[in-house]
Amino acid sequence: MTDPVATHYARGDDLASAIGRRLTEAGKDLARLTTADLAPVDEFHIRGRDATLELSRGMGLTPESHVLDLGSGVGGPARTVAEAHGCRVTGIDLTPAFCDAAGVLTDWVGLADRVRFEVGDVTALPFADASFDAAMTLHVAMNIKAKDRLYAEARRVLRPGGVLAIYDVLQGEGGAVVYPVPWAADAAISHLATPDEMTALLEGAGFTIVEREDSTGRGEVFLGAVAERLAAQGAPPVSLHALLGDDFTAMAANLARNLAERRVRALRYLCRL
Repeated sequence: MTDPVATHYARGDDLASAIGRRLTEAGKDLARLTTADLAPVDEFHIRGRDATLELSRGMGLTPESHVLDLGSGVGGPARTVAEAHGCRVTGIDLTPAFCDAAGVLTDWVGLADRVRFEVGDVTALPFADASFDAAMTLHVAMNIKAKDRLYAEARRVLRPGGVLAIYDVLQGEGGAVVYPVPWAADAAISHLATPDEMTALLEGAGFTIVEREDSTGRGEVFLGAVAERLAAQGAPPVSLHALLGDDFTAMAANLARNLAERRVRALRYLCRL
């Protein structure tokens, strides 16, 4: 049976070729790409690359660190973190087309020696206990109903003293989510936790929350600007349209509205064992 979450994200089998064509149209040389060149299409979360770098700065990473990216998508955060901190990153994602594209894009920017990806379920990780120094997840848990298993698995594969960094969309106090949004066409695969539920989930999994930041306001400004540009100018060649198709314009506008009306919130957590 095809997983409905994987189906939502799998808009084409050869994403790398589609992304490559868009980069070429934008005047980029595929032999000289940087991670920043890929950011408009591979940093699939509110505030993009800036948010990834903010999240990683609190993780205490060194070149000796091995990081697990839970729900790695096409690999933007994994590549950004590996490049910024010189560490190794393993990404795992439910969508085979994303993992295939992630590997190709990683080759393009010369990071294949430090970053790899595999298909798998983040609630049943195929890794041994205490395999990683750190784990991160960016805009992933919205599609996961069994969040207790997600965080329990993260704890299991982290070494003693390990860190879990989270940047996610949570249920706000402003009412029901307006769909479609980037993670779901409707409520069927959208499973948002409230901030109080997140605290209980993380502490119940054995983590101590050492930092918590609500960046909803900054996300609102960011998405509002994106929605205005899309409405006025259409999508640029290199954008999340490559992953989500023409629906992305409506998704971005709805996410901006959901943030503005506090139907959703964007929160960052730094947790330790």
